[in-house]
Amino acid sequence: MTNYFEKEVPVSPSLCDADGKLSIWQLFNLFMDIATDHAAALGVGWADLSPRHLFWLTVKTRVCIEDRPNMDETVIVATWLDPPTKLRGDRNYELRRGGQVLARGKTEWAALNTETMKLTPLSEVYPEGMTFERPTACPEGFTRVRDRFEEADRYAEYTVRSTDIDIGGHMNNVAYVRALLGTFSNRELHELAPTSFDVIFRNSVYEGDALTFYRQPAENGLDIRVSCGETTALLVHME
Repeated sequence: MTNYFEKEVPVSPSLCDADGKLSIWQLFNLFMDIATDHAAALGVGWADLSPRHLFWLTVKTRVCIEDRPNMDETVIVATWLDPPTKLRGDRNYELRRGGQVLARGKTEWAALNTETMKLTPLSEVYPEGMTFERPTACPEGFTRVRDRFEEADRYAEYTVRSTDIDIGGHMNNVAYVRALLGTFSNRELHELAPTSFDVIFRNSVYEGDALTFYRQPAENGLDIRVSCGETTALLVHME
């Protein structure tokens, strides 16, 4: 059972930002899509798990960016799995142009039983014969974000739209990133020039929910909290 999957992707205009480069949130999309393709190839995709009442749950994601490809370039997107613990496993990602790594990432996943709402041991989900030979893409691990924000840190609001909702019925993981980046102007994003993101998913939100964004300076970047009422939906560290 091969624990590696890659494909060529043309950087079409629909994937690009105002600078004519692959946008940051579309990079998250590419990683999500390659994970979906690999899971299907392994027999643990949506069509395979849904009859078993299982759903892949994203816990947290880290993405590090060295460079972003230009419009009309062709890149390679790749993914592979790390050895899992009992209930959680990490999936790795790379974005390459030739032999140059442009971006890398890692997502911590779990398999949720939608009938019992409990996590399922990954030994019951991963296919037999899986080997784990490639090194992790993000050896530095995930950055911890403390959920300590004041009312004075509040800076933006967002209402969850129908276009944010995925097949799970809640706001899609990448839709959070798109909404988050939309709270900054292009000028602010140029000044911040973020090269790494740690995104920690805490609670699901749904169409019509009102989200509030808080931010505060952190070591080497910004910490951001996204709340729905008093409940924290998302925590982010940007550098």
